[in-house]
Amino acid sequence: MDALIGDYLFFFPLVMSLLWTTGALYTWFRYERHTPRHDAPPDATHLPPVSIIIPCFNEAAHVVETIKHALAVRHPDFEVIAVDDGSTDGTAVILESLAESAWRLKVVRQPFNQGKAAALKAGALEASHGILVCIDGDACIDPFAPTWIAAAFAADDRLGALTGNPRIANRSTLLGRMQVGEFSAMIGIIKRAQLILKRLFTVSGVIAAFRKSAVRQVDYWTLDALTEDIDMTWKLQRAGWRATFEPHALVWILTPETLHGLWRQRLRWAMGGAQVMLRNIDVLWSCRSHGMRPLMLEMLASVAWCYLLAASFLAAIVWRLVMADQPFSLAATGLILGACCVVQFTAGAIIDRRYDERVIRDLVWSIWYPLAFWLLQFATTIVAYPLVLMRRRGKPATWVSPDRGLPSDR
Repeated sequence: MDALIGDYLFFFPLVMSLLWTTGALYTWFRYERHTPRHDAPPDATHLPPVSIIIPCFNEAAHVVETIKHALAVRHPDFEVIAVDDGSTDGTAVILESLAESAWRLKVVRQPFNQGKAAALKAGALEASHGILVCIDGDACIDPFAPTWIAAAFAADDRLGALTGNPRIANRSTLLGRMQVGEFSAMIGIIKRAQLILKRLFTVSGVIAAFRKSAVRQVDYWTLDALTEDIDMTWKLQRAGWRATFEPHALVWILTPETLHGLWRQRLRWAMGGAQVMLRNIDVLWSCRSHGMRPLMLEMLASVAWCYLLAASFLAAIVWRLVMADQPFSLAATGLILGACCVVQFTAGAIIDRRYDERVIRDLVWSIWYPLAFWLLQFATTIVAYPLVLMRRRGKPATWVSPDRGLPSDR
């Protein structure tokens, strides 16, 4: 049994890394490498209009830049809807002031903080157009992103959700630079690999686009979902809608630059994933949702890996204390998994360099990823599942953005 567990702890991340990397390289080589640059989008003359929805809660420090970038997009027909979710820091006043001089900007005010899902629903109900492009209140959308998004929806009537390509704007600290590699090697690589299954685990909420009729069909966003983007992705795909990844749809985001902020962000992500897993576990035996089974099996295997790793560490520590003359070593397996991680990060950086020229320069900082972020993901997963099981169902999922840095010269 010990040998079986040891093999699983070693081979699961190794096999998944190889599958993600080879799957992403296949998708890139087959479909993406000969596409135009992100700043050369398709002709937008006959593409559908879009509504850009920006939920905001206490974003006074960043919302002006976010709104200015949204109003500067190059799509011929669009509107911007900013939803103030009961901010207490002057965000609402700033939005009203901006709306006075920007006819494309609508401001929706909610009397108290109800959570991002409620803010997105309020924006969707106010939207005039059938394509909803949702970005965070501190994100800066690329001027050509809405056109790439509209083209994808125009080409596929069953496309219900689309995720864009988030890029890190703040790179002045080690944590910021490490996340540059993470967004290429983990988020970009995995989403490209999942396209082979024609299913996505999540459309990233920092830039997510939806067909309004599809969102209405599944009764909008779930108000108690801790990660409304994962929840909506699963709802739409289980209802028969498709989801995809559009790497040309760029958005520049601010990420946490302190360990405390990073822990809060990743714990919420882990809790949201646990919540979605528990609510969708029936896909394993549901005939109508058989296409989601590979994603659910991967999630179950990942959670099992985390808990087995925790148990193994505890057992190894006890063994070392009891049998002082029998040291244990993880050096060999760690080197192999670390090398595999470096290969995955290098592949992600090579693919994404056409969208972010600095990604290769920041690749060197990614060598710290296995130590810092794998341990962080491991720890947040261990903590998240008990918290979700104890959480009262139906409790609104409100949020406070973690501490973030300032954008560097990009």
